[in-house]
Amino acid sequence: MKRLILTRHAKSNWDDPLTPDHDRPLNERGKAAAADLGVWLASRGYIPDEVLCSDAVRTRKTWSGIAPALPGTPVLELKPALYHAGPDVMLAVLKHAKGDTVMMIGHNPGISEFAARLVAHMPIHSEFTRYPTGATLVCDFAVDAWDQIVWGSAMVDDFTIPREIVA
Repeated sequence: MKRLILTRHAKSNWDDPLTPDHDRPLNERGKAAAADLGVWLASRGYIPDEVLCSDAVRTRKTWSGIAPALPGTPVLELKPALYHAGPDVMLAVLKHAKGDTVMMIGHNPGISEFAARLVAHMPIHSEFTRYPTGATLVCDFAVDAWDQIVWGSAMVDDFTIPREIVA
């Protein structure tokens, strides 16, 4: 069994129009949402042993906000290929994962399509197809290795968005 925690970065800061997209940080709401998400994950026992993270500032800062609430220190791998990746690239990156519970932190629009194509049945949630900032899917695959996963094979365990989390 393999578990994926799929998170879109938290809310980013658009205050400086001259900041390159790759370098945009989180805004205050995003920082709070990332911290809340860490508490939510820990409270449910969703603890990654490996984190595959886009190398953009906002995804790295999302992880930095989540991490303090989690026990242990998962292996963090910054993956430039995940910056604005489409579903096929995201799947290719995931197929090289090593952990049993992997967290992937990325961007829309690719992450919403990736999530929709992975699951056997979409969760009944009005925000799942939109996958707003901070949205997180937790799903399981009945496989022994990540390179065995195929589209439509994930079983949904949980899905949340930051405004639903009460930390």
